[in-house]
Amino acid sequence: MSPTMVIIGANLAGGVAAITLREEGFDGKIILIGAEPHPPYERPPLSKKYLQGEKSLAEITLRPAEFYAERNIETRFGVRARRIDPQVKTVELETGERIPYDKVLIATGVRNRKLPVPGADLPGIYSLRDAADADVIRRESVAGRRAVLVGMGFIGSEVAATLRQLGVEVTVIEPLKRPLAHILGEDIGRVFESFHRERGVEMYFEELVTRFEGNDRVQRVITRSGRQLECDFVVVGVGVEPVTEVVEGTGVKLDNGIVVDEYCQTNIAGIYAAGDVARHFHPLVGRHIRVEHYQNAISQGMTAARNMLGQQQAYTEAHWFWSDQYEYNIQYAGFHGEWDQFVVRGSLEQRDFVAFYLRESRIGAAVAINRPKDLRLTMPLIQAKTQVEAKNLADESVKLRSLLTAS
Repeated sequence: MSPTMVIIGANLAGGVAAITLREEGFDGKIILIGAEPHPPYERPPLSKKYLQGEKSLAEITLRPAEFYAERNIETRFGVRARRIDPQVKTVELETGERIPYDKVLIATGVRNRKLPVPGADLPGIYSLRDAADADVIRRESVAGRRAVLVGMGFIGSEVAATLRQLGVEVTVIEPLKRPLAHILGEDIGRVFESFHRERGVEMYFEELVTRFEGNDRVQRVITRSGRQLECDFVVVGVGVEPVTEVVEGTGVKLDNGIVVDEYCQTNIAGIYAAGDVARHFHPLVGRHIRVEHYQNAISQGMTAARNMLGQQQAYTEAHWFWSDQYEYNIQYAGFHGEWDQFVVRGSLEQRDFVAFYLRESRIGAAVAINRPKDLRLTMPLIQAKTQVEAKNLADESVKLRSLLTAS
């Protein structure tokens, strides 16, 4: 009898995994379960082109529903998986149905954190995680209206840029000194701050929300310093948490996500995890990390599927993601914690650069604005853990490709 592969999470990682199983020649049963009523789709456009109304859900959908039917991939969209039972190898759905499996992939992703302050449940306060969220925010985003954004990470920064381009007045509350300072450092944070201020975004840093006020819906935001910010709606982006309930109490190891090895395998045989929910061991970094990137979801979904088929393929590629804000294309590669050298090639002031985060003369990560080619040329240096001299990275007359061949 052919084995059954169950995938919990009809998102990018889950959808790619289902497709990969078929592409690799698996002819057994595949069941793809997802809480949303749609087939898997790409989430990065939600804060950009989709929110602007320039792309439809169909245009960002990974594959249409008929694609899965044609390949005999069973889909259960609009239903949640409640839990898995590793002892009898079943997945229980919220409907009470139990689905037997031989191997199961958990790709449940993350959920947005809520602000634990008074008034946080008032109508008019939103967060952005799925297409339904983006639809509601887009309906609110009428030119001349006032929005308060709480948090200015990558998604918050993209939402700020999109709302300004739609003519919405935007005010940001951010607890850090600069946008993305905890990820990219204050030098890069200043660059982000400058181009948002130029576009009319009002920003308050090292500031916290203490409560939301309003009658039948939110009308103002009160901050720790006593500011009262009148608004028409609020978008909150204060981080995420992995969705792990389906495996809680099963013995699957959890630690800021579902812990997996470089093969996307958990500590229990036959149970895999991929995408935002997976805290995976990355040989390039030398430790377990959890990332929330488009490329990671695709690559891990493919890797998990192949390992479910017994191919023993390690996930080792350098992470990469991008962000579009106004006329600026921002790209990031690698993964860094601490760095002992920060080197800029190009000009921060002109917003035309690639910046490198080094530790012991090796590039852990790089960020670029409007230099996609330089970022692509940097990725092999990250992957190879090449030792480089800072002066050569900064010197534009030295070709980045030559640093790899010279190592």
